[in-house]
Amino acid sequence: MKAGPVKHDLLVQPGARKKNAVEMLLMHDRIWRQKASLRIIYKSYFKAISKKCQPGETLEIGAGSGIFRDCGYSAISTDIDCTAKVDVVSDAQSLPFVDASFTNIVGVDVLHHIERPIRFLREVHRVLQPKGRLVLLEPAITPISHFFFRKFHPEPFNMEADILDDGPVDSNRDPFLSNQAVPTLLVSRYKNQLHSMIPGLKLSEHQWLGSLAYPLSGGFQEWSLVPRLAVRPVLALESLIDVVLGRWTAFRLIVTLERS
Repeated sequence: MKAGPVKHDLLVQPGARKKNAVEMLLMHDRIWRQKASLRIIYKSYFKAISKKCQPGETLEIGAGSGIFRDCGYSAISTDIDCTAKVDVVSDAQSLPFVDASFTNIVGVDVLHHIERPIRFLREVHRVLQPKGRLVLLEPAITPISHFFFRKFHPEPFNMEADILDDGPVDSNRDPFLSNQAVPTLLVSRYKNQLHSMIPGLKLSEHQWLGSLAYPLSGGFQEWSLVPRLAVRPVLALESLIDVVLGRWTAFRLIVTLERS
């Protein structure tokens, strides 16, 4: 695919008030500590992520406020912004590690913020060891989540974006600009195209989840409709819903890619 101009429909967040990235991360950290229900929900998702990882050294991209390691998982943490919980400051589109450095790369709500996903995925292929895995927890665009994200979520999504388009990278770009559709497009429309562009990297599996507990929790909003004591029963019900109806009702998506 030929390089082209920056596609602003992928990058621009209309009407959103830009905030300092570090301030945003600090806000997420505060909400994370205040909302017990949110912590329980994410711990269940992190457990699912860890089960998909191989034994070995793990790199976390977009570590930000450090919630993955807060939940007891070991990883070298990176982020484009410098915070107290980041080991290495780096752009995921140009990782400062030698080839075949890691067995796993994990990321939580990162892919849909990356300006050029194809550059990141090429770096993943370079930095992963053979049989190494990239495991990402991301937003899912389904018929149900589509309605709620459109009406109530501050981050936009564009199902028409070319997520594998290459081109210039804006070093001054707000790291919180996003397109929530990127992960869903990756596991659907662009699945075969990715394999042709990066032959050594294949989509191993994807899992639709988060149909009930996550939207009721409000995510990283201040509010929650599910009290702490009800979270685990709701998660148990959610797991049943996800297996049968996840493709139509899920709000979250776990994407696993493997280097061949």
